[in-house]
Amino acid sequence: MNPLFLKREVTFVMLLLLFTLLLFAIHWYISFHFFEDVELILPLFAIYGFHFITVLIVYTIVNFKHAAGKTQIFPLFMGATLFKMILCIVFLLPVLLKPNENATLEVFNFFIPYFLYLAFEIVNITLFLKEK
Repeated sequence: MNPLFLKREVTFVMLLLLFTLLLFAIHWYISFHFFEDVELILPLFAIYGFHFITVLIVYTIVNFKHAAGKTQIFPLFMGATLFKMILCIVFLLPVLLKPNENATLEVFNFFIPYFLYLAFEIVNITLFLKEK
């Protein structure tokens, strides 16, 4: 196991955990104070757990391949991101298939963190690809 891979992985997991806790706390606070009476199908912890796991998997795959000497990371990242988008649709199927008056709020609850996690993931992958 490459020590640089492990160092980057541990650093990323700590940053991702901190990012997740901070984002979850802000999101929960907003939901609790402004949407207290709204009943949602997908709980916030499930949404954040999904995002945490998918971002961690994509980053780990890219980090592993880069540590193994592969220099063409972009196609791998794009393929993993496409697969992650498909998983998002599967994850959102209960919201999309069940008649729900709060479907718009459910989709916003999912996709606002999705794009924040995607930006976090891109920034971190770009940073380690710039390392020499």
